[in-house]
Amino acid sequence: MKAAQNANAQKRIFVSTLKMAVATFSSRVFGLVREQVTAAMFGASGLTDAFMVAYRVPNLLRDLFAEGAFSSAFVPIFTEVRLKDEEAAKRLLWSLFVVLGIITLTISGLIIIFAPQVTMWMTDDAFTADTQRYELTVMLVRLMAPFLSLVSMAALFMGALNSLKVFFVPSFAPVFFNVLMILSMLILPPYLEARGIHAIASMGIGVLVGGFAQMLFQVPMIIKQKYGWTGPLSFWNKDIKRIFNRVGIGTIGIAATQINILITTILATGAGVGAVSWLTYAFRLFQFPVGILSVSIAGSNLVHFSDAWKGGRFEEARSSLRASYILSWMTVAPAMALMFALSQETVSLIFERGRFLAADTLPTSQALTLYAWGLPFYGLYKIFAPTFYTLDKPRLPVAISIFSIAINLVFCIWATPRYGFQMLALGTSISIFINCLIQSFLLNRLLGLKFSFFINLKWLKIVLSAGATYFLVMAIKNYFPILEQPLHLKALNYFIVCAGGAFGYGAALFLMGEGQQLRRLLKRKK
Repeated sequence: MKAAQNANAQKRIFVSTLKMAVATFSSRVFGLVREQVTAAMFGASGLTDAFMVAYRVPNLLRDLFAEGAFSSAFVPIFTEVRLKDEEAAKRLLWSLFVVLGIITLTISGLIIIFAPQVTMWMTDDAFTADTQRYELTVMLVRLMAPFLSLVSMAALFMGALNSLKVFFVPSFAPVFFNVLMILSMLILPPYLEARGIHAIASMGIGVLVGGFAQMLFQVPMIIKQKYGWTGPLSFWNKDIKRIFNRVGIGTIGIAATQINILITTILATGAGVGAVSWLTYAFRLFQFPVGILSVSIAGSNLVHFSDAWKGGRFEEARSSLRASYILSWMTVAPAMALMFALSQETVSLIFERGRFLAADTLPTSQALTLYAWGLPFYGLYKIFAPTFYTLDKPRLPVAISIFSIAINLVFCIWATPRYGFQMLALGTSISIFINCLIQSFLLNRLLGLKFSFFINLKWLKIVLSAGATYFLVMAIKNYFPILEQPLHLKALNYFIVCAGGAFGYGAALFLMGEGQQLRRLLKRKK
């Protein structure tokens, strides 16, 4: 009975994840194209450092407030209200729309007013010493400040649609953000420069237009689900108070990784010209499998776990969490192996053109390799942290995060001057590993799990298969060299090597007795 329940839970998680992953894959592909255009047009220079520092301001607040802590607090409570009263859930959605709009617009206004101070807080003295770069950063901070409000509305709609078991549309919405950023960079620079505005401002304009489109794309589906604007609205009822209480408590807890990124930004601005850009490009590549796999699995788990737990089906909730845990390892482990084996080749293929030079490839790939150590734990963190909100234990991830952030800060301050900016990436990986480890221990206590929930034969098979994949890829690329090849041959050989690695991973799992599991996941049954 329990085995059948676990299998059904894994099937539900897999199908929901697949829908999100297909849409997210489209977004990530366009996101990579966006980064390629950025690298080709602006390289890894002081200009891109200015944009990336400025973009961190609304982006950090977005991940802290809108897409991170807010989503984790909103989905369980919205699900609970919806199961009791559909009309109350509709009113809750639109009441939050108004309240969230007021709060985020106010924050955006404060960012615009205090942009010089915000920029100085986000950077090192060596960065602000360059007056032109500092003033450009301040301008970009002001330009992109309203993005926080736009993306918060998009996150609200995404949370509501996911709770209603609609996964594809909200996951596809970021495609519009990426496409409009690309078009802005390709079209606007000549018009901006003719008016005495730096061409890199085109990226800031693209952020605003793209954020608006990302929000607007989800509205028709909200209406189709019969959750359009309704009243009367209540702007500070008990459910809204509960949500914002959890947001306030859990902002640090759900966003430990983002705070780590803030720390690395400040330290990287003092590590020389290009360091911020190298770290950012590496982190974008790191986020590709995270965004497609980990975020999709975590989003699916939050919906299914919350639905089961709030409905009193506790064993089903545990089965959903276990299915998400195994699926996360099964998908992220081979991505980690490929990232280790092909870090330099990946950076070269994706970015090495235009103003992004071969000299930029090596430091970027070094950062990518060190980020890769944290890849599986980042995926598990995405699953575990929101679970505490459903369990009404939002304070626990806060305490864990404070501890892990402190470790990251101490490590980075000590290691960066001695061993270079690459230690900033390693510090992030160490921090997320510690965070994930402690969360695992606490979930084990709260849910009555056994040690075998985390470390079991299936997990061991996945890890061994990923290890075999790494050595296989290292062998294959000797016969299909990727570096220092023409672009078409570089892309072809890269595809062959990755395909060989994927085949090897699947074959290893099959030989270890997981063939039936793979077939069951791929076979669509009602």
